[in-house]
Amino acid sequence: MHADQSIWRTPEAALPAPAIGPLSGLRFSIMDLFAVTGQRLGAGNPTRLAEAHPEPESAAIVSQLLAAGAMPVGITHLDEFAYSLTGVNEHYGTPPNPLAPDRIGGGSSSGVASSVSTGACEIGLGADTAGSIRVPAAFQGLHGLRTTHGSVSAAGVLPLAPSLDTIGWMTRDALTLARVTEAVFAGVPARPLDHIAVSAGLIAAADREVGDAIWGFVDGRMLGLPRRDIDHDLPLDHWRQVMATVLGYEAWQHHGEWITSHPGSLGAEIAGRFMSAQRITPEEYAAAVAEMASARTAIRALVGDDVLVVPSASSVPPRRDTPGAYAAARIATHNLTCLASLAGLPAVSLPLRTAAGLPVGVSLIGPPHSDRALVALATVL
Repeated sequence: MHADQSIWRTPEAALPAPAIGPLSGLRFSIMDLFAVTGQRLGAGNPTRLAEAHPEPESAAIVSQLLAAGAMPVGITHLDEFAYSLTGVNEHYGTPPNPLAPDRIGGGSSSGVASSVSTGACEIGLGADTAGSIRVPAAFQGLHGLRTTHGSVSAAGVLPLAPSLDTIGWMTRDALTLARVTEAVFAGVPARPLDHIAVSAGLIAAADREVGDAIWGFVDGRMLGLPRRDIDHDLPLDHWRQVMATVLGYEAWQHHGEWITSHPGSLGAEIAGRFMSAQRITPEEYAAAVAEMASARTAIRALVGDDVLVVPSASSVPPRRDTPGAYAAARIATHNLTCLASLAGLPAVSLPLRTAAGLPVGVSLIGPPHSDRALVALATVL
């Protein structure tokens, strides 16, 4: 049994055995949002877990990693129903952040991030709807990939908002990230990337210490790469609200019936979020879907065939003892993460440090299906 029960869910049955393949020798953790043969699926909520039946088969991506030789080592906790970015779970606790022990580690893929950062495994399998791979990767000094929307099968993964949900994974180094990406996307052509696109306005949308770290990355590791500077005139606040409307409405459609029939089963923050989602009308959702389509067109045109540099999160990880700061950090971070989420684009988060040594991340957003090329660029950088 794993020691830290804020990270790990105790398995009720043996985990499936891997085959021999390109990922043999690598261990992976599984976010409790993915079906695993013989295991129950709890989505970060003990009431749902207690009622669940063992899954008859594993999620498609779990089976794919097993077929590639990766060894599963356990199922990890998450923010309830993946509806948060903090990693704080009122039922199971807050998984540790080894790089900043007095600070949160980010979510919603919180347990898998901590399982990788603490060295218990090499790969953390998670999901990214509005930043749930990119944020914990940034907060815990990890490499993370949010895949192109729809490029990896979501079969067997409990949805939050299917219009935004994607599969992703985190590792401690770029070479391991590349091994996993090559195994998952084997046979998929690597799309060429032309230039690095940099917007001073987008970088300035993060806190100053984050921006300074990213400028150091751009001016240092990216020297010699073709660069395109772009003006920032994007309605980030509005796009964040569009994303929140689509996410909230779809989340309630998928989970509202269960939540209504299980009063008091959710932690206070997540319960409040779902109650707000319940009030979104079909008309508001339809309008947001239309605006999401316009945003997707605009964002994809901005990226073009290049790589857009964006902060992975707006701040350093907030301190554990200042939960009042979480909401403001979440809004500012969603202003940045909404770009890849609304446009359905892949994003690689790379670890950086501030001048004070705190972990932050920079995201490289690429055009659709440039996942392999983005990760290859990450290994070079």
